[in-house]
Amino acid sequence: MTALVTGGGTGIGRAISEALAGLGHPVAVVYSRSADDAQRTVEAITSAGGRAEAFRADVTDEASVRAAAAAVRESLGSVTVLVNNAGGTEHIPLADLDAATDEVFERLFRLNALSAWHVAKVCADDLRAADDGCVVNVGSASVASGRGSSVPYVVSKAALSGLTRALANALAPVRVNEVWPGLVITRWWAGKEEQGRALASNAIVGRETTVEDVAAAVVGLVTSRAITGQTITIDGGQTL
Repeated sequence: MTALVTGGGTGIGRAISEALAGLGHPVAVVYSRSADDAQRTVEAITSAGGRAEAFRADVTDEASVRAAAAAVRESLGSVTVLVNNAGGTEHIPLADLDAATDEVFERLFRLNALSAWHVAKVCADDLRAADDGCVVNVGSASVASGRGSSVPYVVSKAALSGLTRALANALAPVRVNEVWPGLVITRWWAGKEEQGRALASNAIVGRETTVEDVAAAVVGLVTSRAITGQTITIDGGQTL
């Protein structure tokens, strides 16, 4: 019943890790560079009575993912819930077409889409063997609007949406869904929090969307056994 959360040590990933631990899942907090943050997340979970361990992996490299998954199985057991939250961006004005180079496209595609493929592929046997194997991919509401931190970012997250639906078919009866957070103030907004909160104020519900809001949606998808191949937007109505 282990839950594996990539990018699980910070921001949205930490909130998801803690929420899944609250459901009783041992949590594998997978990180790439944020070792200290991942350990703090583990400590928060264990202090609350849960079970968690941190594992390092470069999710853009399948061999690294395989090694980490083997360590997770040995220490915590087979993976029954997978949350592909690892990702990133590069801030490039949408109108600056020359700055959106092939290299940026390739880097963000590997980080935001191919990484989820690697982890789902490596964990497929565990997920299929589970009573209710479940995958949740963390995408972006920018796919719907076409507006985001850069063109390559929007395109890479759109690829993740396609992967979600393809995997829902390829891994069935494993359930595969996706959440699309809108603007959520995380470390990516460091130094620009006021700007972010001004943009977030456009939400029609009259409040900022939080990491806990995203985690609650993930919990809903994990526990609702009839939902697969779907996308849930969590943005307070920003994209309506």
